[in-house]
Amino acid sequence: MMENTVQPDKELEKQEENKENQSAVPPAQQREQEIIDPADQVKRLQDDLTEAKDKYLRLYAEFDNYRRRTAKEKIELIQSANENLINLLLPVIDDFERAEKSFKHKNDKGAEGFFLIQNKFKKILETCGVGLMETKVGSDFNPDLHDAITQVPAPEENLKGKIVDVVEKGYTLNDKVIRHAKVVVGN
Repeated sequence: MMENTVQPDKELEKQEENKENQSAVPPAQQREQEIIDPADQVKRLQDDLTEAKDKYLRLYAEFDNYRRRTAKEKIELIQSANENLINLLLPVIDDFERAEKSFKHKNDKGAEGFFLIQNKFKKILETCGVGLMETKVGSDFNPDLHDAITQVPAPEENLKGKIVDVVEKGYTLNDKVIRHAKVVVGN
């Protein structure tokens, strides 16, 4: 049992000597041991600066992309809101055109007022970017612009695969098709 008690005492003495030896080292020498080589310190600072610059550039680029994306989304939102409204107004345009056919032979004040309203309505739609698609009888059928309602035997050989009749006009909004022209195609 004595051996066990003697050894811890020796260990305690060694620990105390180590503490005294460490405290015997002047504080200036301890600081010198803690000081890193200046070249290493400069390199570490340069690496930190490079990393901070890289993070800054990435963050700036990310913000710039966000700003552009939100601006584009805002424009698209406004245009799609216009598109919904214009789609609701297209049947009114069709009604104006049908009414125009019935007023063609009348020259009274009512017909004159009707034509003034129709022209004003068309000009307003044009300022909003609405355009009438040019769809002529005899032109080639384009599935990107036209909806084929039916196919009929071509009255002439040169009208095969071409538009024979236009049933409903097509419209664009800022060069985007908002209503395909409904056509009859020759077969």
